[in-house]
Amino acid sequence: MSYRITDQCKGCTLCSKNCPVMAITGQTKQPHTIDPDRCVSCGLCGKLCAFGAIVDDRGVPAVKIPKSQWKKPEIDPALCAACSVCVENCPKECLSISNPRYHGDITMIALLRTPEDCIGCGICADRCPVGAITLI
Repeated sequence: MSYRITDQCKGCTLCSKNCPVMAITGQTKQPHTIDPDRCVSCGLCGKLCAFGAIVDDRGVPAVKIPKSQWKKPEIDPALCAACSVCVENCPKECLSISNPRYHGDITMIALLRTPEDCIGCGICADRCPVGAITLI
């Protein structure tokens, strides 16, 4: 299931300009639409929409949230296996695996390299097979 845009949409284009997977289309001052085949349910559109025109994948209206309040992933180094599942699934490519400190180092972990780009979608936490990521 994907997010969808209601008739409350004013066509401001903020959601379409910021969608990390380019799932939103529409003309300025015209209602926009979300392609359900492209939408990854990251929720960025709902966090940005000032008109309450976004409904999440459960049918719940999304609420605008200031960027300063978006949650960020926290990685537990004791649990992280550096498997790269979070890195591969991050729609904004904010995560990476740490570099080995020396030849043969096996204590690498996932890192939030560009926190300013993180949209707090939680996909990394949802997909982590060992539960090493939480949003704070």
